[in-house]
Amino acid sequence: MSIMRHIRAGMAGLVLLAAPAFAQDTGWKGQAQPPRYQEQVFPPWQHGANNDAVKRGFDFTVPEVDVLADFHGDITNPKLVLYVGGNYFFAMAPLVQAFETAHPEYKGRIYWETIPPGLLVDQIKAGGTITVGNMTWTAKPDAYLAGLMKVKGLIKDGLLEAPAVPYVTNTLTIVVPKGNPGHVAGLADLGRPGLRLAMPNPAFEGIARQIKAALAKAGGDALATAVYDTKVKDGSTILTHIHHRQTPLFLMQGVADAGVTWQSEAIFQEQAGHPIETVAIPPQDNATAIYAGAVVKGAAHPRAAQAWLSFIRSPDALHIFERYGFKPYTAG
Repeated sequence: MSIMRHIRAGMAGLVLLAAPAFAQDTGWKGQAQPPRYQEQVFPPWQHGANNDAVKRGFDFTVPEVDVLADFHGDITNPKLVLYVGGNYFFAMAPLVQAFETAHPEYKGRIYWETIPPGLLVDQIKAGGTITVGNMTWTAKPDAYLAGLMKVKGLIKDGLLEAPAVPYVTNTLTIVVPKGNPGHVAGLADLGRPGLRLAMPNPAFEGIARQIKAALAKAGGDALATAVYDTKVKDGSTILTHIHHRQTPLFLMQGVADAGVTWQSEAIFQEQAGHPIETVAIPPQDNATAIYAGAVVKGAAHPRAAQAWLSFIRSPDALHIFERYGFKPYTAG
């Protein structure tokens, strides 16, 4: 046997030995398999449309391996840095395009991030520095956009400057694989033993608070406990590690039977042609989120931040939001 054949045999043995431990550690409970995914299922879904950089150089994007789907644009010398809670990452490309049409001085000079709001706060406290894989960079934010309660709390804590600027609202929906193989008819079904769920992580995703409230409305505290405690412990509820956009990924990969996201996320997935469908949550059980933004204290580009906060309440911006099911915010 040649040296290379010995090496290949040894590596194959290591893979076989390592596979069960890897599966157990990550909670996937599966076996190592050759990748056979469809590339379009994995982010970045917009094929570069969410990148504001004019000169992009060499393109090196490998789904599931080398993807920075939550970081957009050129960090070299931006004129506006936005920290956007990832609930509408899919709307940012047309929003930025419309903003740059109205403010051409910012063309190609906007950088934005769309990781969960709580993690964006951690990055603010770290001076805007973040590490992803083997890369570390610093991009201090000019404006922060998330839920209204979160924004008001950060103003009170001194990280943001008043006022909080609300602009749109959103509601929840249940997402299931095409054909609804789990036969989910409503929130009450999510407590069913054996139904596999993919749910937002309460540790850093504000949506989990609204989901728990919706579950309590539909089935009392017992339903909320079943979904977010009992089923987590027995492994039938998987909590997201990054963002609730992982829920559709889990559904498309056959790892889960249902989950709850904002309806805008589900609309985007359906528009992208992914095999996802929704089960409506009635108004009496649903929850409404109000999105707001504010200037970050000590922002390098406060006038640009103010321009963005004015823009996202404009008719042009609201029309873009409405494509994905958002509704304009109205006081009261």
